Amino acid sequence: MTGAIKVIGIGDDGRRSLLPQYERWIEESQVLVGGKRHLAFFPDYQGEKVEIAGNLKDVVQRLKEETRPTVVLASGDPLFYGIGGLLAKHMPVEVYPNLSSLQLAFARMGESWQDAYIHSVHGRPLTGLAQRIDGRHKVVLLTDETNSPQAIAAYLKKFGMTEYKAFVAENLGGEQERTGWYTLDEMMAQTFSPLNIVVLKRVGPSPQWPLGIDDEAFAQRKPDKGLITKKEVRVLSLAQLALRPDSVVWDIGTCTGSVAIEAARLAREGAVYAIEKNEGDLELCRRNMLTFRTDFVLKHGMAPEGLEDFPDPDAIFIGGTGGRLDALLHACASRLKPGGTIVLNAATVETLSQALSVFKALGFATQVTQVQVARSKPILNMNRFEALNPVFILRAFMEGSDKT
Repeated sequence: MTGAIKVIGIGDDGRRSLLPQYERWIEESQVLVGGKRHLAFFPDYQGEKVEIAGNLKDVVQRLKEETRPTVVLASGDPLFYGIGGLLAKHMPVEVYPNLSSLQLAFARMGESWQDAYIHSVHGRPLTGLAQRIDGRHKVVLLTDETNSPQAIAAYLKKFGMTEYKAFVAENLGGEQERTGWYTLDEMMAQTFSPLNIVVLKRVGPSPQWPLGIDDEAFAQRKPDKGLITKKEVRVLSLAQLALRPDSVVWDIGTCTGSVAIEAARLAREGAVYAIEKNEGDLELCRRNMLTFRTDFVLKHGMAPEGLEDFPDPDAIFIGGTGGRLDALLHACASRLKPGGTIVLNAATVETLSQALSVFKALGFATQVTQVQVARSKPILNMNRFEALNPVFILRAFMEGSDKT
């Protein structure tokens, strides 16, 4: 056995899942690397065993320095959310896949999987899952002991996603294999093996919301319902943010969350981080998040304090400054990723003037759009127009970026 490190996929039935050639390579190797369960399939192995137990950086470094014939064992397809992809970034490897859990699960279902949306919650928080999967026909979720089928069912029910049923496949290919269909309630009541994969299938209609959700659809402060970024201004502001599907977005002064919610639905594969100083508005924002199936990080605080906990953003929306405009803009400018955009809504000429001055000192280019909107309102058997407060939409970006 010579050449690059061999990464071999193995099934839950152990050696029985391997081709004879793969077994020979394992026997001829001097180092066998894998998880505890994988290594246990080879109790009589004569070489050195190296267990992978959350020490991936150490394992990668050791393998980079290894000169002896080495085999790495991985579950299923090593390039499907497996160690194979990680190793291939750091060293030459030869990958020999087995059947993946996804392939086996859909084989048991008797359905095709090329149209499925695949997402891993293994070792990751569920935050953001709602907007990522909402409305999709088929969803594959790779789970762990924390993000179990029961936890996923409870999460979906919280967002009202009862139009989904679930196929749970446990211990695929092994002696303890079990598969079955469940409603969300049934899945919450069951106990499952830690080795499982969850497939969600939409069996009913999902609610649909257009870009520019009606203001009245959001839970708002009573009696004064004016503290929301109006639909027309919201849509124009979102357009100025130029969001990508994977954008990281900050919403500062989120209030009832209207901009954050629409941003989360646009940047489904990214992440939204929102901050609000008023506790009452935070509760309204949480209600709106559940209504519109968006799940983002919501923090109680007075920016710029609290922003240090957020990752660097691609786009920042500022709906309220709390009278701390200068410090806030400096903080945002220092964290914005290259090519990023800041959009600020100003209701007064004074705020606009101050913001333009600060951005100029920071070396940002700016563009301003004045928005004056009037909505029709019935009067007797006719209609008149009622004006909304004018708003200045200020977009700031670094000269020479791709936003210009």
